[in-house]
Order: sequence, then structure tokens, then C-alpha cells
Amino acid sequence: MNFRKQGFVIKTNFLSPEQCKYLISEITESINSVNNYGVRNIDRKVTAIDSMASSKYLLNSASSYLDGNAFLVRAIYFNKTLNTNWSITWHQDKTIAVNKQINLIGYKAWTVKEEINCVQPPLAVLENMVTFRIHLDASNQENGCLKVIPTTHRFGILSQPEINRIKNIYPIKYCEVDVGDAVVMRPHILHSSEKSLIPGNRRVLHLEYSSFNLPHGLTWVR
Repeated sequence: MNFRKQGFVIKTNFLSPEQCKYLISEITESINSVNNYGVRNIDRKVTAIDSMASSKYLLNSASSYLDGNAFLVRAIYFNKTLNTNWSITWHQDKTIAVNKQINLIGYKAWTVKEEINCVQPPLAVLENMVTFRIHLDASNQENGCLKVIPTTHRFGILSQPEINRIKNIYPIKYCEVDVGDAVVMRPHILHSSEKSLIPGNRRVLHLEYSSFNLPHGLTWVR
């Protein structure tokens, strides 16, 4: 599959089942609840996640999709179950977390989330980011796997009317994966997911990387 054209690719056997079991045990021990549905900055809370996310294997893998050497800019853990269940409408991931708010051309829609400054950067920043969604459980349509609309990362930042039009005319890809598989994608590709319909866990490590050096004293925060 042509990642540059499609905006995503599924990497099978990205981690081994044994690695996934180990990460699950470390997450469970560190956050004290395997049913915790979403944990930001999971790399700061689980040493094993930090080691994996900053390993040569992950950094080299991420760098192959970027213009320079990759570094981690966001790490989130998700666990979708029947008790902690949700659906996400079609959207683009288009904000980054930074150290401060300043007036810069092309940086807009400033917000503060959990005391961290967030902003929508210029498209060039998003185009030099890559997301690795590493699956610790098998994921399919029954338990709310990720859906993407291929090639939509090439359309720039979309308005809601544009998203509504595109989702009705472009083909949708269900990213059904096995334990240890990774969905690699541009953050601004259109994606969504539905609620889980079956018992069990759908645990995902969502890791974002970039090689973009932000301007004028802005730095990445995670």
C-alpha cells in the first residue's frame, strides 16, 4: 500500500503477542485499572510504555514516514469496553500541545486542556507527523475498530460541511487488526469509530511522532 497516497497503512506483527501481554500487565499495575478507558501521557505513567515508545525500533519506524529524525509528541492509552464505550464521529486530529501561547501566523484555535496550551498548527506541521495506533487486542467491526477514509489527508484541513460531503461519497476502510498490529496514519486523515458491541477489551496505544521543529520558542509538550 502506498502510504503517501493513501495516508495510512496496517503493519502486521508490529509487536509480538508476548510484548503486548507484557505491556498490558505493566499498564494494569501502574494505573490500577485495566478498565480505565483513556489515559493521557501514558508514557509518563508506565515505564514500559516510555521505553517502547522511545526505542530505536519505534523511532526508526516513525522516521521512515517523516522528513527527519522522529521524536514522540503524544502518547495516549485507550480501552474500549461495554462499560467504557464510545463512538467518535468523522474528524481529523489537527491540534498539538505546546509550551506557551503566542501570536504566530498560521497557528490558530488556541485552547487550554488540562492546563496545557493546544493549537491548530499550519498544515505543514501535520504533514510531518505520523500516528502509530498499536493494538494490544484484536480489533474488528464488532468491538469498534478504527475506520478511515483513504486519501483524505491530501485534502488539507476540512470544514464540517466538507467532512459531511466526503463521508457520503468516498469509500470507507475498516482497519480490522490482530494483536500486535499497528495502524500507521497521518493525523489529519479522516477517521472515526463506533461503539463496541461485544464483551472484552479493545486496548490501543496511540503514539504520535514528529520531526518538525516549532518556531519562535514554541516547543512540543506531552
